[in-house]
Amino acid sequence: MTMPPDELGLTALVTHARHVPSEEREALAAAAAALGADPRALTIRTCHRVEVYALADSTTPDATSALVLPALPDGGRRLVGDEAVRHLFAVAAGLDSVVVGEDQILHQLRDCLSERHLAGFEGYAGSCAEDGTAGQGDAVLHPVLERLFQIALHVGREARSWRDGPARSLADVALDRVEAAMGPVAGRRLLVVGAGRMGRLAALGIERRGGRPLISNRSADRAATLASDTGGSIAPYGEDEALPEVDGIVLAISSKWVLPPRAVASVIESRTPIVDLSSPPALDAAMRERLGSRYVSVDDLARSPQDEIRERLRRRFERLLDEADGEFQQWVRTRSVVPTIQALADHAETRRADEIDRLFRRAPELDPHERELVEQMSRRLVAGLLHAPLATLNDDATGELERAARALFSI
Repeated sequence: MTMPPDELGLTALVTHARHVPSEEREALAAAAAALGADPRALTIRTCHRVEVYALADSTTPDATSALVLPALPDGGRRLVGDEAVRHLFAVAAGLDSVVVGEDQILHQLRDCLSERHLAGFEGYAGSCAEDGTAGQGDAVLHPVLERLFQIALHVGREARSWRDGPARSLADVALDRVEAAMGPVAGRRLLVVGAGRMGRLAALGIERRGGRPLISNRSADRAATLASDTGGSIAPYGEDEALPEVDGIVLAISSKWVLPPRAVASVIESRTPIVDLSSPPALDAAMRERLGSRYVSVDDLARSPQDEIRERLRRRFERLLDEADGEFQQWVRTRSVVPTIQALADHAETRRADEIDRLFRRAPELDPHERELVEQMSRRLVAGLLHAPLATLNDDATGELERAARALFSI
């Protein structure tokens, strides 16, 4: 019996910064870690989203019970079947991002899938963080999720091949907000705290706009490398270090940004805008409140107006998603019909072998060469008769032919 996506038990728990605060998204990610190395689940975590994809009603040889998924926070969405499939493809294409077509989510999906392919480790958490790291553990992934994410990656690559101009990222949106608060970046010095993927994008953006990036990072070597790559300089990192005079600050770290009391007072008293790309926020709630409107969180950026998509391009995206959806559904149908195809082929082979055995008993005078010729003829005959029916079953779009085959041949 064929099994469309809605019957696979495929479920996506979707939380995005537009509707779910950072702390609640991180709580979902922590709860999803309890799924461990179960091949039926995969969690995507970025600064704007935490999404859990799971085959909630599926079992595997090593797991005989259905998954227990974490509770969904207020504002989150539970997508099932084809709705979950279509959402992932839209995410991979960059259609669900603040910057339509941005590259970071595609990198994240690819890195996350690659991490799951690394076998032989212990303690794998089943999720991938924005910096491309993952826990360690069994790399096995259920074939349905594997195929789903592979198609999603193809969608992402295809969508980005249509790009006209230079790629924009969330870091560019952050710099837009900095410029809205202080004026053009050109000629100004901006502090970038963090030298990971997003910190690098911010530093490169500052350089492109004619600014001078000042890099602060826990690893002095990574800070020096990024500063060298962007024509910037480095600033010390740590709670005992003084804060340099800067015109704007971009935070892109995975931990709290701890400052000495004097630096805290300096930040509060200054007019320096701060954009925090971290999730959870790099500044504590008390300091965020004291900064007021000068502080912009990653959630604030998520609620920015999304890029406009020209109608012609939107239709092209829709066709791409339709094609990918059809490809996945066809794969699911083909995968589910394989047992029927195998059963029909085995049924035909059993009947062929019985008839050949009966013939040889009735014609004992046949020598070995003649018997081999009869065997070859019977195999070619059965293969020829089955070729068209099996090919048709493989392309069965509704499952009706599969059910008919099982009924007709009692398989």
